[in-house]
Amino acid sequence: MSSDIAIKVENISKSYHIYEKPQDRLKQFIYPRFQRFLKNQPKQYYREFWALKNISFEIKKGETVGIIGRNGSGKSTLLQIISGTLNPTSGSLHTNGRIAALLELGSGFNPEFTGRENVYMNAAILGLSQTETDSKLDNILAFADIGDFLDQPVKTYSSGMVVRLAFAVQAQVEPDILIVDEALAVGDAKFQAKCFKSLTKLKANGTSILLVTHSSEQVVNHCDHTILLDHGKEVSQGQPRMIVNRYMDLLFGKEPTKIINNTLVQESELENNHNVDSILSTIEDKFASRHGYNPSEYRWGDGAAKILDFYISADDEVFPSALEVGQKVMLNCSLKFLKDLINPIFGVTIKTKDGVTVYGINSEKTELVSFRETGITGQLVIVSIRFDCLLAPGDYFVSIGIASMDGGEVIPHDRRYDSIHLQVRPDNSFYGLVNLDCKLNVKDVI
Repeated sequence: MSSDIAIKVENISKSYHIYEKPQDRLKQFIYPRFQRFLKNQPKQYYREFWALKNISFEIKKGETVGIIGRNGSGKSTLLQIISGTLNPTSGSLHTNGRIAALLELGSGFNPEFTGRENVYMNAAILGLSQTETDSKLDNILAFADIGDFLDQPVKTYSSGMVVRLAFAVQAQVEPDILIVDEALAVGDAKFQAKCFKSLTKLKANGTSILLVTHSSEQVVNHCDHTILLDHGKEVSQGQPRMIVNRYMDLLFGKEPTKIINNTLVQESELENNHNVDSILSTIEDKFASRHGYNPSEYRWGDGAAKILDFYISADDEVFPSALEVGQKVMLNCSLKFLKDLINPIFGVTIKTKDGVTVYGINSEKTELVSFRETGITGQLVIVSIRFDCLLAPGDYFVSIGIASMDGGEVIPHDRRYDSIHLQVRPDNSFYGLVNLDCKLNVKDVI
């Protein structure tokens, strides 16, 4: 293995034996021996589950590599094999240098020992002598910042305190390879910023970092290379932003084809087709078949009108897996009136995943006269909403609805709360909820 390679993984696979009943484990231990003795084909009393299958990659010294994928994709299994706590079923692994790993919350800590005792024990496991640990102790304690809890049993710590102390030890021993598996997710924003500053310093000193996280923003901002796993197999690897986009497609179920008016249409055809009328269903409710639909939506109303379908595009991309900050977004909805309505109202609201309303508008506030004049039984209408994506990176949900006014009382006909999921890709040009595109200026007054 080349001296500039820190980790080399070649066709690593990991299989687990799954037993349906406890007695099957005993059968597997005893019966195959007799079957082989009798020169019969041994019978298996288990089924195989492949957590990993033929994974290969290299990590250079000083490189930060992100591993992403859905839950159950094999990320943690792979890290445990690299850190040496699991053996692969097949394949080979080569590492170059001392490895430090944060695989699970508090892994390597004895809950009955105090924080101070665990620091010395953990450092010893990583190869430091007591004298070396003594020289680094002040820096470890300053980084962890857990105060008087240092001499209390770890079992009394909060989850955040455990990971603060664990990361402080790993960072201060300056390993050649540092493996972090979602451990930073429990820390607050200030601690995470401190951790990533430490990771940057370690990287500059030549430490190779393997980072598993569900945060696409962390992957784009901190990784040089990214690997996407799914069901134990490598889907893709390469430049972080490109792999994150592929991950979003996988996570939210974007398919290469769409059903339009009972016809299978390729995604590329959709992108070249800007005739919204031909894309949106005006016959049946196809809302739930569209990419971006949130199956956990809350829908209610008296059914006098129905929202049948939606179509969303960002610049030239139709049904995008995620939005870029600054893209021009168009959302179209097809509606059908099943009863005569007086003064119908169409509204749309965008909220964060925490339920904070970022923006809301309706046809009354915009004085959309043409919509007021709709509401005839059997009438089909397409409503278009256009806006620039000025949202901060993250997850958002769009709610849409039709109502009407009767003597000052609002009557809901079809309200679909949190019905469309929007994902905004990482962008480090600003922070907050929205991009106000502020301009900074300075004037010399001397």
